[in-house]
Amino acid sequence: MSRTSILSPFLNLSATSPLICRRIQRSFLKRAELFGDYGKRGRCFCSLSAPQPQVSDNSTTSVRKRIVSGVQPTGSIHLGNYLGAIKNWVSLQNTYDTLFFIVDLHAITLPYDTRELSKATKDTAAIYLACGVDTSKASVFVQSHVRAHVELLWLLSSATPIGWLNRMIQFKEKSRKAGDENVGVALLTYPVLMASDILLYQSDFVPVGEDQKQHLELTRELAERVNHLYGGRKWKKLGGRGGSLFKVPEPLIPPAGARVMSLTDGLSKMSKSAPSDQSRINLLDSNDEVAQECQNMNWGTFKVVLTDALVAHLNPIQARYEEIISDTGYLDGVLAEGAEKAASVADATLKNVYQAMGFLQR
Repeated sequence: MSRTSILSPFLNLSATSPLICRRIQRSFLKRAELFGDYGKRGRCFCSLSAPQPQVSDNSTTSVRKRIVSGVQPTGSIHLGNYLGAIKNWVSLQNTYDTLFFIVDLHAITLPYDTRELSKATKDTAAIYLACGVDTSKASVFVQSHVRAHVELLWLLSSATPIGWLNRMIQFKEKSRKAGDENVGVALLTYPVLMASDILLYQSDFVPVGEDQKQHLELTRELAERVNHLYGGRKWKKLGGRGGSLFKVPEPLIPPAGARVMSLTDGLSKMSKSAPSDQSRINLLDSNDEVAQECQNMNWGTFKVVLTDALVAHLNPIQARYEEIISDTGYLDGVLAEGAEKAASVADATLKNVYQAMGFLQR
């Protein structure tokens, strides 16, 4: 029997429920070992739009599901970042165990200003808090302050087929724009670091926009691959508890505001990297700047109404931001506490992975 005939029942599962699909895949993975074809296995293309689960705040017995998410500290945080991510975090923190971090390690995959990185990182953290992220409900920290992110990146890289990374659309697009001489390996391995960010915390759900669905798909595949290669009985024989090393996270796509378009190009998403600052409304823009940016839109009298609404919404955020950023001790304390909480979870996961992969324990 050819490999094609073995694989064919698993190559199109789009009409199958995610639960049944995962059961079929687990059965298939055990058989795939016999043929040495793990890296080319059938992949699940079930819908990524997972419904948001209902978890009661009043329950004393239920364990909250965990969500992780972050924003890069490059450029100014704009309206698209706020509506597509941060605003949703504020509501999610009331229902889930949440970790929100500033992904500064991701910010160096392309040329950047070293003098601005530290300031931009603190600015981004202050904006999180100013927008309503509550540190009594959510952990807020800086990615590079939890070293387990980089360590797990290396371990996962050893199990990531290069073909998986070569198919990443964002790598192709960004490397084409930057040119070969300006593209480092980090841009290629960016999705593996993103997988590390998610899998370290045994995340149940990850809020994603349309442009991140492919990266999350890779994270899910990588979790399943590592669980298969090193988990279960193999891990138990090395003294571990056995079972899965990682949870396989599900996507959580916000019901609205997931994709805010550029003010100057209705076909492109609002972006921090766009050359024109007039293409976006930044959260820290002055009232005059907001009015000027709204003038670029061809919406007649609605521009005045939109300007007034944006100014009324942004001014309280800006006032709170100024309070937070001026109190360096407070912000540093928030980030230190958040990193400590995050590290306690991340280090436990990392220790298990080291053990399962056969490393000499410290």
